[in-house]
Amino acid sequence: MSRAAALGIGLVVLAALGTLLGASVGSTGLDSVFAARHDPVAWQIVWDIRLPRTLGAWLAGALLGLAGAVAQGLFRNPLADPYLLGSGSGAALAMALAFAGVGAAGLVSGSSSGAALAQAASPWLARLGLTGAAFAGALAGVLLTLLLAQGVQQTLRLLLAGVVVGYVLGAVRDLVQLADPDVLVAMQGFTLGITGFVGWAACGVMAALLAPLLAAAWALARVLDALTLGEDTAQSLGLPLAPLRALLVGVLALATGAAVAQTGLIGFVGLVAPHLVRGLARSTHGPLVLLSALAGGALLMAADIAARVLISPQELPVGVLTAVLGGVYLLWLMHRRSREGRAP
Repeated sequence: MSRAAALGIGLVVLAALGTLLGASVGSTGLDSVFAARHDPVAWQIVWDIRLPRTLGAWLAGALLGLAGAVAQGLFRNPLADPYLLGSGSGAALAMALAFAGVGAAGLVSGSSSGAALAQAASPWLARLGLTGAAFAGALAGVLLTLLLAQGVQQTLRLLLAGVVVGYVLGAVRDLVQLADPDVLVAMQGFTLGITGFVGWAACGVMAALLAPLLAAAWALARVLDALTLGEDTAQSLGLPLAPLRALLVGVLALATGAAVAQTGLIGFVGLVAPHLVRGLARSTHGPLVLLSALAGGALLMAADIAARVLISPQELPVGVLTAVLGGVYLLWLMHRRSREGRAP
């Protein structure tokens, strides 16, 4: 527990330092956030763009880290990630349909396709409609998975249903994008993962969901500990597995849907964060879910800052960067464990 506490303190300190650094990094390079206080224009850039983007990256990473820890405990598989139950593919399909609807509305008004998206997408639709569509799509994907799996009683059936739903919804999304090339252009940022458009409203939504989801995951950690020992052992402990597993699926779906709705499909954060925590501090699932959230936030915040710096004044999509770094980390982990004679 002392190592877990030290890791938690270290991750909180990293988050604070990353917030200061993220608020100081822009397209023009490194500008101290303290110096910007004396320049009204610079301070407005810091307050309205850099700071919410940095905090939004941390919040989205924390949600994905939490969802990854829950998914790996629920499926008893260290390679499980937050998108296994179809939430990512459902959110992407909903966004594609929303963009297609916006484009159709603009074309009906007689404008060109490019101007149609700009004219038809009102601020309300852009800020609430698209975010709500992604969130509803993520939940719909999970509900479809539960329907095909006939509930949450059998973990293997739930896992296979999630894979099938992911492929099917992904194929439908591809058909929507092929039918309307404008949708393909509009979906680029969403599918690559981007934090550049996260504002204070998005931060508020993610923060409002993160707190109760962390509390729920902490309260259900005993169930994850029991599932680690196997289904039969968990049932012998007298736990009502079906409703408790349904609650865990709900935590997983809500956390993933909230993050995906604001930042798009950012991979590997939810997969890598629990691995890092387990490697640094062995613990039960109670501390693990909290530390995984902190680690996920730190990872995505660091990736967001790096995405701004690497090819400045342009920037990389943060989802591309996390995919590269996460893939390299997992390859290194597999190589190390194979040399030690352990299964990856």
